[in-house]
Amino acid sequence: MRCFLAALAMAVLAGPALADKTVIQTDAGPKAIGPYSQAIRSGKLVFVSGQLPFDPEGKIDYSKQDVSAQTRRCLDNAAVILKAAGLSLADAVSVTVYVTDIDDFAAVNAVYANYFQAPYPARAFVQVAKLLRGAKVEIAVTAAAP
Repeated sequence: MRCFLAALAMAVLAGPALADKTVIQTDAGPKAIGPYSQAIRSGKLVFVSGQLPFDPEGKIDYSKQDVSAQTRRCLDNAAVILKAAGLSLADAVSVTVYVTDIDDFAAVNAVYANYFQAPYPARAFVQVAKLLRGAKVEIAVTAAAP
């Protein structure tokens, strides 16, 4: 009986590690450039991988654009991936914004404010040394299904 209770307790504690994982994939968003998924659904949560300002069609080089244009592209990418999961940015519960220059906070925030309404998702805003392909911003989103 003790072994059973111990196993049950471990299963309950390890529950999140045993959660289902469903890949979310859409051609409307940029293709993954490494061994990761555009997004993963686990239970009611959808975890969108960090979105860089990549044009899904490969026609525009956003690395040459200003941080506002890059931020719009990142959020548009996240939005189409969430749409593939049946969600929208209105369902976001947490957002992490990575920038290569913390002085871009005001410009990024001005664009960001056009994509979210109250109640706003929790957010972290982090300066990093460098992002892939010369990007100035990367944005990761976690959303919850109603």
